[in-house]
Amino acid sequence: MRREFAYQTVYRYLETLIDETTRGGQRRLPSLRALSRRLRVSLATVQAAYGLLEHEGRVLSVPKSGYFVQADGKAGAPLTPPSHAAAPAHPTMERLLFAHERRLARQGARASPVAQGVGEIRLRHVLAERYTRSSRQSWHAEDVHLGPDLQALLETLLAGLALQGSTVLVASPCCWRVLRVLQRVGMQVLEVPLDNHGGPDLRRLACLLGRESVRMMIMPSCLSMPTGRLMSPQDQREIAHLLARHPVWLLENDLDSEHCFAAPPGCRLRDWVDPRCLLVLGSLEALVGAEAPYAYVLSRHCALAEVFALRAFQLPPVRQQALAQMLGKGEVDEQLGRRRVELRLRMEQVCQHLEACLGGQVAYEMPDGGHVLWLQLLQPMPSDRVVAGLSGPALHVLAGAQFSVQGRYQHYLALAWTAGPPEALREAIFRLSQALELRCGRQVASEA
Repeated sequence: MRREFAYQTVYRYLETLIDETTRGGQRRLPSLRALSRRLRVSLATVQAAYGLLEHEGRVLSVPKSGYFVQADGKAGAPLTPPSHAAAPAHPTMERLLFAHERRLARQGARASPVAQGVGEIRLRHVLAERYTRSSRQSWHAEDVHLGPDLQALLETLLAGLALQGSTVLVASPCCWRVLRVLQRVGMQVLEVPLDNHGGPDLRRLACLLGRESVRMMIMPSCLSMPTGRLMSPQDQREIAHLLARHPVWLLENDLDSEHCFAAPPGCRLRDWVDPRCLLVLGSLEALVGAEAPYAYVLSRHCALAEVFALRAFQLPPVRQQALAQMLGKGEVDEQLGRRRVELRLRMEQVCQHLEACLGGQVAYEMPDGGHVLWLQLLQPMPSDRVVAGLSGPALHVLAGAQFSVQGRYQHYLALAWTAGPPEALREAIFRLSQALELRCGRQVASEA
C-alpha cells in the first residue's frame, strides 16, 4: 500500500472535521499552530493541507480570524486562487519569530495599549531604517504605515489618496491580489504595453500616459512577478523620466524583490523617482512567512497618517516587537540569503522536470528570482481549462488570465512548487503533461 505524505494525513483529518459540520458541528476549524501541536506535524504541513482545501472551495481563510468551513462544505470550484501563487512556507523564520515572542513574554510584554504602541513604533522604526539608503532616500517611522494584510492596506491607501474610481496603470502581468483590490474599489485598470521581448514598450507607454488621465502607476521595484524577470536600470530610468512629466503616484511593488536568486540589485525603481510622488509597498509575509501576514507602505504624504490612524488596525503587539527584533538584529537578512539559494535550487528542479515531461509543449525561461515559473503553452488553448483539478499541495497551477484584466495571457500558466518531496513534484508535473495532451487531443479532434 502506498504511504501517504504528511499533508495528506492532515487533509484527511480536516475532512472529518468538515463532515462533522453537516451534523451541527462548529464551522470554525483549528488554527495552524493548534493543529500542528495536535497532530505533531510542522506548520508548513498543516498550511499545505489547508491550502488544498481552500483551493477546492471547502475552507475559507478569514484574516485575523482563522479558517472556517464553507457553507456547503463540499468540494467545488475555488472561490479564490491560492494565496500569492502560494509562496513557500518559511519554517526557520517562523521558529525564530516564536522564540522572540516567548522571550518577550517572559520579560513581561503584554497586549496593553502601551505595549501595542511600543511594538508598532519599533517595527515602523526598523522598517524605515531598512529602506533608508541616502539623504535623498531617507525614511522615518512616521512614514511607515502598517496593515493586517495586503488587501486592507491597499484599500486604506487608495481611500487616503482619494483614488477610488480613478485610472491606474499596472505592470503586466500583475499580481492577482493587487488586481482584485483595484477592481473591488472601482478602479479603471490599464496595463503597461509590452514590446516583442515582453518588456515595457516605453514609446507606447509615453503615449498612454499622455492620452489617459492616469492617477497611479504600479510597477515592480526590480523583480517582476510572476515572470521573475529583473527590470533593467535603463528601463527604470526611462520610466522615472516619464513619471516626472506627469502628475502620477508611483506605487512601487516591493513584495518580491528580496527573492532574487542573486543578491537584490543595487538599483531599484524608487532610486530614480521623486520621493514626493513615491509609495513603496512591502510585505512582512514575503520576508518572514504566513505567521506575519502584515503589509506596509512607505510614504511622505501627510494625509496617510490620519487615514491609517482612523482605521485603527490592531496588530499583535508582541509579534510586532518580535518582528522588529528579527529585522534589527539581521536575522531576517541572514535567512533570506539561505532562502535565495533554496529558491534557485527548487526552480532548477522544476525546470528539469518540465523539460523531461513537457519539453515540446511549453516555452519558458529560467527566472531571475521568485518561486513562480511562467509558462507559455505552445499549442494555444485556454489555460483555465487546463488547470482545473491540477493544483495541489506539491504544485500550484494558476491560469495566466488571472494576472490580467484585459484578456492577456490566455495561453500561459504560472507554476509554484510550494511543499513536498521531489517525488510529489514529478507526479504533479506528469499530471500536468497528461492534462495538456488530453486537452490538445480534444482540440485537434474538434478542429477536424
